[in-house]
Amino acid sequence: MSNPYYHAVSSAKRFGGVPEDYVSIHEWFDRGKASQPDFKHRCLSHHAQGIFDATHVFGLTLTISTGAQVPVRLIGEQHVKEDLGFIPTLQDWMELLQSKRWMSPRAKLLFDKLSI
Repeated sequence: MSNPYYHAVSSAKRFGGVPEDYVSIHEWFDRGKASQPDFKHRCLSHHAQGIFDATHVFGLTLTISTGAQVPVRLIGEQHVKEDLGFIPTLQDWMELLQSKRWMSPRAKLLFDKLSI
């Protein structure tokens, strides 16, 4: 889905309430779009660790407008599955990183000293 609002509409259909109950959580999952406006923003939170992190930000449950409590974990799982079709691990994303010298300055210093 391309917009947090559409995820929120989906959440309201699945868990009850209105889309506005869920927008803040879905905006949090897509916050990376502020600096990376393509699919790459998903590496910040679209994984099992990101879903776990959402529970620390929003709590274990979200009280929606009907008074019902919805587990934040289920909302996060729904968001990631709608975008990716499954829930990857953080490791799944990290395996795709290409190493650059600036990522490990100590190693660069060592290489420079050894003239490698």
